[in-house]
Amino acid sequence: MSHIANMILKRIALGILTLFVVSLIIFLATELLPGNFAQEILGQSATPETVAALRRQLGLDQPMHVRYAGWLMDVLRGDFGESLANGMAVSDLIGRRLGNTLYLALYAAAIAVPLSLALGILAALFRNSFFDRFANASALTSISFPEFFVAYILIFLLAGAGGAFPSMANFRGDPSFGEYLYRAFLPAFTLTLVVTAHMMRMTRAAIINLLASPYIEMAQLKGMNPMRVIVKHALPNALAPIINVIALNLAYLITGVVVVEVVFVYPGLGQLMVDSVAARDMPVVQGVALVFAAAYVFLNLAADVLATLSNPRLVHGR
Repeated sequence: MSHIANMILKRIALGILTLFVVSLIIFLATELLPGNFAQEILGQSATPETVAALRRQLGLDQPMHVRYAGWLMDVLRGDFGESLANGMAVSDLIGRRLGNTLYLALYAAAIAVPLSLALGILAALFRNSFFDRFANASALTSISFPEFFVAYILIFLLAGAGGAFPSMANFRGDPSFGEYLYRAFLPAFTLTLVVTAHMMRMTRAAIINLLASPYIEMAQLKGMNPMRVIVKHALPNALAPIINVIALNLAYLITGVVVVEVVFVYPGLGQLMVDSVAARDMPVVQGVALVFAAAYVFLNLAADVLATLSNPRLVHGR
């Protein structure tokens, strides 16, 4: 297993390097935004002296490389700075919203992963049938629509006049687990429709690629049940690409929820990021973007490790 440990260490090192590059891009992108942050905070009626004093207080009068080095060192210590809008610690703001985003991602994944695996297996089992064509057409249709369009269609169908579900994810008070599932169903279902198509098509393709293998043909010639052939023999050997696409879609569920959270006014990181961009609260924008990047890198690392462990030829290197 030493080569597995080496692979994990290399992936971790590459992930750290990627996060460093991403942090640089995030900082440069926020620096290149037009406008004067101090002027935006104080308003148009502020005097030049007041604006200059606030720039000195925020450290905006220092060179960009100095500010980046200071920000990066603070991030490494777990300090994302303070919000320019309300003076609260950015880590506290992110901590409050991160749990909501993770809950929504897990909610959607709990629906999407079993559903996509079942649809992919059935599509491979009944390939070229009406079910297979219908499933593929539905998947392509789901992929083609942007998230906000799917969200508004679901609101129109399921949350209109007399609809069964609320159009806004309102979590005021202390809702129970069942109440949370009810209120967050539409945003979770929107994400499910978006990611299920990719996972279903990859599952179908991976299984069909293995159905022409000699050991699969031998199992079929022995008269084994077709479903058992797929589940017991084909699926385990198709896990590597399936795990990869599931992990990538799980990363999307965490990092790509911005549009869905805004449509349903869901109190997650995506909504926080949009509100902070509108308020020119750059420390919060930088912190949320870095958290999204770290989640994506971690899930890609997990996908590589799990895909390797699922393949005995990679686990027992020659």
